[in-house]
Amino acid sequence: MSANEARIVTEQGLDARVAAIVEPVIEDLGYRLVRTKISAANGCTLQIMAERPDGTMTVEDCETVSRAVSPALDVEDPINRAYHLEVSSPGIDRPLVRESDFVRWSGHEVKIEMTVLQAGRKRFRGQLLGAEAGVAKIRLPDVKADEEDTVSLQIAEIGEAKLVLTDDLITAALKAEKAALAARGEDQDFVQDNDPN
Repeated sequence: MSANEARIVTEQGLDARVAAIVEPVIEDLGYRLVRTKISAANGCTLQIMAERPDGTMTVEDCETVSRAVSPALDVEDPINRAYHLEVSSPGIDRPLVRESDFVRWSGHEVKIEMTVLQAGRKRFRGQLLGAEAGVAKIRLPDVKADEEDTVSLQIAEIGEAKLVLTDDLITAALKAEKAALAARGEDQDFVQDNDPN
């Protein structure tokens, strides 16, 4: 996965303005922005989701990103009221924002909302079959005999894509995180030794 692969599914309005401020700062640190979102939680909360190129994000990584983006946000001051800054990992049921996300999580269930109608509908839910050349493929469940069970969706026309939390997804995400940490030499599998010798 390339650290500088551009996000295709992006924010609109004020969220997009905040993303434009924080994304270069986050990338300079070696992380990738997943999403920014301003919500009414706790009065006003700015949530920034980020990750390493290998898909991991530790608490220490979140602190590093938070310390780096705070001064940039203070200078630009895009939000005209007090807000809480929350930096987090994308989580297991993560948003998919890059073509590589659609490839990496192929085989898992996904919910997609399009920005424009596709064959008379905007919402799709099914098994992600991957992506190629800016097009994601999804297998739809329970289609009629005369209907095609696979749809191709332009990633650039996706408003939001999110993995659906399933047991298979949890298992795959934990395996991927463990493999990424092991590759970096940071395997967090601690074994307690009760033998006093």
